[in-house]
Amino acid sequence: MKTAERRTPTRRKTPVERPDADGGVGATARVHRVDGSAGVSAPRPKPLWVEEPALRYRMADPVRTAAVRAVLIVSVTLIQAMVAFFCTLAESWLAFPMVLSSILSTVVATWSVLDVWVTRQVWKQRHGVVSTPSSTARALRRERRRALKQERRAERARTRQERRGGRPEQLSHS
Repeated sequence: MKTAERRTPTRRKTPVERPDADGGVGATARVHRVDGSAGVSAPRPKPLWVEEPALRYRMADPVRTAAVRAVLIVSVTLIQAMVAFFCTLAESWLAFPMVLSSILSTVVATWSVLDVWVTRQVWKQRHGVVSTPSSTARALRRERRRALKQERRAERARTRQERRGGRPEQLSHS
């Protein structure tokens, strides 16, 4: 197709679909053709994918950094272990140093995986975790608050009476 052919408007044989407000599947939309006439499009085909909300929240930055570091270290360790294995099979002089380095790398990889776990726990403790207590826990907490409030009221009433110099049952100085 030449450039001039691309620039000239052509009459479309099928209507162009535009997304409607709700974006529903099978919705029809009013389309405007190049020649100026308007029409209603046929039902839209089913979309290729449907956006769904994430089931989990994104990891915190320090935790994600530690996890990436751990994945890299573990992958290098696995590569070293494979090289050590193949060097051993080939009876190469490099087998012994590779076995020693893969043992050391295994220790470092274990440490890095533990680092991810510790970093995650520390982040949760420092920044809190979004939690929704069960209705039972909420009811118990409410009862405890009521009891504390009643105790405070009774204590305040007692101290007021003592300041006035009267007995608790005496309401006025008569």
